[in-house]
Amino acid sequence: MDAMNREPGGAVRRVETHPFNGQKPGTSGLRKSVREFSQPHYLENFIQAIFNTLGAEVRGTLVLGGDGRYGNRDAIQRILRLAAANGFQRVVVGRGGILSTPAASCLIRKLEADGGIILSASHNPGGADGDFGVKFNGANGGPASERVTAAIHRESGVLDHYLTCDSAALELDRDGCHDLCGMQVDVVDPVADYADLLETLFDFDALREMLGGGRFRMRFDAMHAVTGPYAREILERRLGAAQGTVMNGEPLEDFGGGHPDPNLAHARDLVDLMNGNDPPAFGAASDGDGDRSMVLGRGGYINPCDSLAVLAANAHLVRGYGDLAGVARSMPTSRAVDRVAEARKLPCYETPTGWKFFGNLLDDGRITLCGEESFGTGSSHVREKDGLWAVLFWLNIIAVRRQPARAILREHWRQFGRDYFTRHDYEGVDSVDAEALMASLRERLAGLPGQAYGEETVECADDFAYEDPVDGSVSQGQGIRLYFKSGARAVFRLSGTGTAGATLRLYCERYERDPTLLELDTQRTLAPVLGAAAAIAGIEAHTGRTAPDVIT
Repeated sequence: MDAMNREPGGAVRRVETHPFNGQKPGTSGLRKSVREFSQPHYLENFIQAIFNTLGAEVRGTLVLGGDGRYGNRDAIQRILRLAAANGFQRVVVGRGGILSTPAASCLIRKLEADGGIILSASHNPGGADGDFGVKFNGANGGPASERVTAAIHRESGVLDHYLTCDSAALELDRDGCHDLCGMQVDVVDPVADYADLLETLFDFDALREMLGGGRFRMRFDAMHAVTGPYAREILERRLGAAQGTVMNGEPLEDFGGGHPDPNLAHARDLVDLMNGNDPPAFGAASDGDGDRSMVLGRGGYINPCDSLAVLAANAHLVRGYGDLAGVARSMPTSRAVDRVAEARKLPCYETPTGWKFFGNLLDDGRITLCGEESFGTGSSHVREKDGLWAVLFWLNIIAVRRQPARAILREHWRQFGRDYFTRHDYEGVDSVDAEALMASLRERLAGLPGQAYGEETVECADDFAYEDPVDGSVSQGQGIRLYFKSGARAVFRLSGTGTAGATLRLYCERYERDPTLLELDTQRTLAPVLGAAAAIAGIEAHTGRTAPDVIT
């Protein structure tokens, strides 16, 4: 570390302010448009609310970084001044203001920090007309609990001032140690500690042998988001994959004008490449802040629900995962991993959507692997979902089994059966209309059993509630579930990750065990379930929509 650079700094200033409506953190922090975050005092208010919630006694080390989107650098400078004025002893910042979400979790845990602030709106668009986000992670490296986010929201509603100090902007593009108004600021390599951690979990020698010889070609689409530097360091430098394996590897403030959501619609270039005349053996894409990933075998997409199940079934082949404590999935995620858990006699937990719900299970040692249908998978190595980790897990399995990804998936279906699964997103729905749809469904739940809708008959229906087995906390209203006599299931939720209107999500699944029916078209197979669910909810009547905006 360089000798400490002393920056000129002034005294602590108290700045009078007023509360802003709507500073309520969702499942992944506070996400709003750049325009809204650009209001004077808006960012400072929310950061001060976080610091006030932590309490004056929690002023040790803070980790800070983001996904590089528009506003990231300016926000970091302002947050550093607030942290100094509020008495923090040390802030560790990723070089260039960059830290992927899983890398931030890694650093928090390694440094035993009091927590971290991650600047990201994940897979939401960037740029001056895009979105911005702020998330607080606790000392375990994971997203703040619902209790903490509720307290932050309450504090944001009563603020009348925040504390800052005057100082020149710090140099963020070189590693070094600085003094900012009496607080130590360490600018560090954002990749090294995270890459070192992954090297302890996976067989990098086997991966070098597979990737370094040129026989196994893969492509990783970083979508001009945060994982570019991470993928280049790990895949190309440490593992010897060919230069150019990482596509769109330079983080850009507007993600190159794209939408950094790793799905079939937004990672179109990669999807076309994998379905082309001479496709690589394996493909993957990651999102804005690096915590999600999509994986593709040659000629085929691998559903995130299936991906979690395959990782669990093959974990014994991977160095860091020989003995699983248990597994968990979010409620809307298909029950594919449940079947693996039953066969392996592993505990299996069903939680609400939101990675914070996995945190207690991980901290208590109840689970090792966990995942969500929204392209997020992770383990006990950090307290966030981790896109690049999931890619390496798949590559490690491929290296050991010496089979293509699609062949591994087909064998999995033959052994455990297949859970056909899809998610239909209706984006930008009027919030009042979306809430009315959900309220109507809740009112009619008791009368749905026995009702027939096309080929499907409702067996039971409920509004999912979760009691945390570790701390006993209860989370109500986590999604409406419809179970049909055919064994199929449909789930309705309103997403908390958008910034305009509401996103209505419909999830449908059906289990198939017949070996002759394991490779059918997903949408056709699920058409009766989708039709029944749409009719029950009255999607067109409530929203005016006749088709979803995104299908995954």
